Amino acid sequence: MEKKLVLRGLLAGALGGLLAFVFARIFAEPQIQAAIDYESGRDAAAEALQQGAGMHLHDEGPEVFSRAVQANVGIGVGMILFGVAMGLLFAVVYTVCLGRVGQVRARVLAILVAGAGFLSLYLVPFLKYPANPPAIGHAETIGVRSGLYLGMVAGSIIFLALAVVLGRRLAPKLGTWNATLVAAAAFVVVIGVLMALLPSLGHLSANVAEYGVQSTETPLPLKNAEGAIVYPGFPADTLFDFRFYSVISQLILWATIALVFGPLAERVLSGGRKEKVAAAA
Repeated sequence: MEKKLVLRGLLAGALGGLLAFVFARIFAEPQIQAAIDYESGRDAAAEALQQGAGMHLHDEGPEVFSRAVQANVGIGVGMILFGVAMGLLFAVVYTVCLGRVGQVRARVLAILVAGAGFLSLYLVPFLKYPANPPAIGHAETIGVRSGLYLGMVAGSIIFLALAVVLGRRLAPKLGTWNATLVAAAAFVVVIGVLMALLPSLGHLSANVAEYGVQSTETPLPLKNAEGAIVYPGFPADTLFDFRFYSVISQLILWATIALVFGPLAERVLSGGRKEKVAAAA
């Protein structure tokens, strides 16, 4: 039965990744292209300032993959594989939860597990370290930023698991509803403390000094030596739209996993119960 559930989790994850890619290709990709265009224009303006100051320019070399390949094959394959990985993780957690969370229907359990995955693996870390398009963030801080994000993901998973344990232990005394509220409040408080302790991306960028680049995560207007603006700051609308569509694409992924996996798991579980009844008879 476990293998059947895992296979269905892989199928649901692949479908979720595909639907998330279709959405991202239509809505998020234009924001990525706008960010790339901004970065190219800003780099050209910065190079002009550097040339005017007599500084030596470095040739970055040709692109390994074209934008067309990156925007279609690259992102598509990446998101489908990510969906498969999340579907596998979802199916494993779902199997572990079976019989350990009380009398919960298969479809309801699928929604709960998918909701927990979306919350702990994406939404909570996103609130602290939101997704950024190209032209946002300094290259020198990529390693540190990646480490902080993974730390936020790990903390979110651990604290959510502890909140579930706390809720189950309090349920006999407070009742299921009150215990759930207490556990949720505890999770919010602990996550809030973790977010307050971890540094912001803007703080990291403040330690990076580059010619013509302000010490901030979002590029500010580029100015010349006289203080005149030669290139505008990064558009706030593009940043907001990219982050909004990133959240929606992840929501599509996890919602698809829950809605596709639930009925499939229900059939597998009902078939297993029928086999046990037949064997007992």
